[in-house]
Amino acid sequence: MENKEPRKPRIKPIIEAADHLSLGISIVVAIAMGLGIGYLLRSLTDIGWTFFIGVFIGIAAAILNVYKAYSKQYKEYEELAKQPRYAMQKKNQIDNDDDDEDYGEKSY
Repeated sequence: MENKEPRKPRIKPIIEAADHLSLGISIVVAIAMGLGIGYLLRSLTDIGWTFFIGVFIGIAAAILNVYKAYSKQYKEYEELAKQPRYAMQKKNQIDNDDDDEDYGEKSY
């Protein structure tokens, strides 16, 4: 007998797990890979400054990882802010403006 259930992709959980890696680990891995690329370039060309090309690639990849993580979190925040239970109501904002206190200078 044939099983008619749709098969779940095996790689999807791995991709999701990699997506949820902590940002610090992804920065370290990106820079380490850049160092490896730089070392490989230096060993292939025997030119010392090509090592810094790899370092630059690693740092650029780390910055890109931070930007992508920020963009993803910001999009999730915007979606969350659109939900009615989290949206601030204008009426409550106007009523509560009188209750705000200035915590800057102390007046005794």
